Amino acid sequence: MKPMNIAIAGASGRMGQMLIAALQQAPDARLAGALERAGAPAIGSDAAAFTGARAGVAITDDLAAGLAGAEVLIDFTRPEATLAHLAYCAAHGVKLVIGTTGFDAAGKAAIAAAAEKTAIVFAPNMSVGVNVTLKLLEFAAKQFDLGYDIEIIEAHHRHKVDAPSGTALKMGEVIADALGRDLKACGVFAREGVTGPRDPSSIGFATVRGGDIIGDHTVMFATEGERIEISHKSSSRQHYANGALRAAHFLADKQRGLYDMYDVLGLNG
Repeated sequence: MKPMNIAIAGASGRMGQMLIAALQQAPDARLAGALERAGAPAIGSDAAAFTGARAGVAITDDLAAGLAGAEVLIDFTRPEATLAHLAYCAAHGVKLVIGTTGFDAAGKAAIAAAAEKTAIVFAPNMSVGVNVTLKLLEFAAKQFDLGYDIEIIEAHHRHKVDAPSGTALKMGEVIADALGRDLKACGVFAREGVTGPRDPSSIGFATVRGGDIIGDHTVMFATEGERIEISHKSSSRQHYANGALRAAHFLADKQRGLYDMYDVLGLNG
């Protein structure tokens, strides 16, 4: 089988380095390009230098050069950077795996529009375990539709810039959809002072930021006399990288369209 040519955005970041390390070990994929923001210290260096080996691919801030030989770009950067990459990829037929979080409605609309020109997997979390957890939450929410208060607690490292996490929001969306609610209307994202009794139809969010926490998510269904908790805890970014590579290979025979990890894992339906 011919290896898939994959470029990585944010090549010198934590997730970028994990993806490059995974590509170095993958027999069915190869690193074809490595992108960074203009002025990044790593520009010009070998993309795999942090491993003590060489990939033969230099990190660049030039989109045309970084994507020249790529079939797919994997992007876990920031919304503004991803949207710039998105426009170039849509115009030049490069497929995308987007794990970036924090998009507003306009950003999400831009991704949907680009999917009319190229194939995209867009998901707030690429972990196989997280996506199976989402499916479990969909089932659980339907069973706990009456008399259960729903709270979502998430914790991440001190460097994460958006809150709640994209994964926590996705959990809330899955639960709200299962219950026939609109998360924009029922989500509670802050509590302070005298808040009054809890609205039984609300879905609450709590955010923790500190240290080097990779990512912890817990959904609590609480009622009189019992509490059910469904949790996913990450101790490494490796499973995100593995899921992203799986998503890239899913796109191999796709020309255009917008997909998520449910599509990649066959969890729809």
